[in-house]
Amino acid sequence: MKIFNKNEWKKVKLGDVCEVLDSKRIPISEEKRIKGEYPYYGANGIQGYINDYIFDEELVLLAEDGGNFGSKTKPIAYKITGKAWVNNHAHVLKAKDEVISTDFLLYSLMFYDVTKLITGTTRKKLTKTGMEKITLSIPTLIVQNKITNYLQKIEKFIFLRKNQLNFLNELNKSLFTTMFGDPLLNDKKEWNFFKIKDIGKIISGSTPSTNISEYWNGEYLWITPAELNDDSFIINSTNRKLTYLGVKTSSLIELPIGTVLLSSRAPIGKVAIVGENMFCNQGFKNIIPNEKINSIYLYYVFKEKKEYLNFLGRGATFKELSKEIVENISIKVPPIELQNKFAERIEKIEKLKFEIEKSIEMAQNLYNSLISKYFDN
Repeated sequence: MKIFNKNEWKKVKLGDVCEVLDSKRIPISEEKRIKGEYPYYGANGIQGYINDYIFDEELVLLAEDGGNFGSKTKPIAYKITGKAWVNNHAHVLKAKDEVISTDFLLYSLMFYDVTKLITGTTRKKLTKTGMEKITLSIPTLIVQNKITNYLQKIEKFIFLRKNQLNFLNELNKSLFTTMFGDPLLNDKKEWNFFKIKDIGKIISGSTPSTNISEYWNGEYLWITPAELNDDSFIINSTNRKLTYLGVKTSSLIELPIGTVLLSSRAPIGKVAIVGENMFCNQGFKNIIPNEKINSIYLYYVFKEKKEYLNFLGRGATFKELSKEIVENISIKVPPIELQNKFAERIEKIEKLKFEIEKSIEMAQNLYNSLISKYFDN
């Protein structure tokens, strides 16, 4: 895409390029709304559906109060089309299409910094007076369309790639279910059940004193449950690292590659696989598998049975899985050859997911840079 010189653009007041339709808004309390097919919009999007509408055109809604003011990731403006109802928590703007397109108006306002224009302490509000002080930079309509068309192509690309990721995630789940069924049920009579203590060694960890600087910022990886999420798989790095002194003083046991990480509190059930030797804090009950079990198979057992793991948690203040509880969880163990076959398929899918995630990240970075270049105020 050609890079355009923003210094050549014309500066205009918001009121010069759009018509404000706030007077047509009608708020309706939730208990008085009659359910229907038309979207009912507020500051941050659809609040529900009702049986009537007051607008039927392409418009931009700009949060008046309760918006994501100051956010770099959550927009304060969005576009609506067709029949809709808007309450009094969003300004209603109609682009003057002879000077600005609706899409360019939208992008100009999505992340506009209104912090100096809003009022209120507990609930921030962008009044009409404040909104009228907004200044935009706009190029010719031809340039506007080139920029917005390119941004929309990136948005579509990211949307499609995220759908591909969702499909692959579902493929992983269905592959596990198809090959193994429920890992806690005896639906494969020829397969044996083993307790976790019979298929691996359970290792936890601890936190060296954070007041002793000599224990930290070394070369030994050290992980906490907070670093895992629902999509974690192979972990090759950690947010913090220990020194040799930190490891030895705390008597930590190293987790070798292939160890299955299982968070045992705050929260229970986060799971991943160690990709580089590391240590951990006390929030885990990790399993170092023996020859009977494949790490990827065990990973998916825990992933599929997160609800069951939480059910097993004990404690008054917050639930926790003890070492004894984890040791005595009984799971179905298929032949190792079948587990390995499953793992090979998963690794291929994960490799493809990694490439897709990388492409999404690159596209998102490009998108963010263009938004910043052309629409930062």
